[in-house]
Amino acid sequence: MNQPLPQIYLARHGETAWSVSGQHTGLTDIPLTKNGEENAKRLGERLRSITFEAVYSSPLIRAKQTCELAGFGSVVQIDPDLVEWDYGNYEGRTVIEIHKERPDWNIFRDGCPAGESISDISMRADRLVSRLKEIDKGNVLLFSHGHMLRILAVRWLALRAQDGRLFTLAPTSLSILGYDHNLNEPAIRLWNQTC
Repeated sequence: MNQPLPQIYLARHGETAWSVSGQHTGLTDIPLTKNGEENAKRLGERLRSITFEAVYSSPLIRAKQTCELAGFGSVVQIDPDLVEWDYGNYEGRTVIEIHKERPDWNIFRDGCPAGESISDISMRADRLVSRLKEIDKGNVLLFSHGHMLRILAVRWLALRAQDGRLFTLAPTSLSILGYDHNLNEPAIRLWNQTC
């Protein structure tokens, strides 16, 4: 009998005050809102019946808090490659505010001044993909951030990092990276599921 193919579960952190206001939240370490906490607990209920070989989280509090409230705090390993995009000068600013200065700005093309470029975050995602593709059995759970997970997904598929603009993620959403027929056919099994 064939061994089931591994799956990589992607959990975006729960709602924060800045995800509500639309502010870019890169390295600013802010906690979940009460609503974000409740949704993180519900995420845990959805994941409870799944066995994970490993659980990893971004070191930022909003991801770690989501992980803990979902019930995985005792087994999580912190992975700095899962941290959100460093928005540099655009940290804490909304797209509307940025477009007043740079009307044609697109993060997936232009990156962030005094922060990470698209190639910088793509290199981090590529390191993660390399490690994840070494797994040939069992499931892995990652707690991270919207832009980072979007880049990770497109790099999993061997698409350009810029193509991350085509995939959106809601707070506390669940997505699954996996394979189609074999380990040579990476695929998205589920995307942006919320409850």
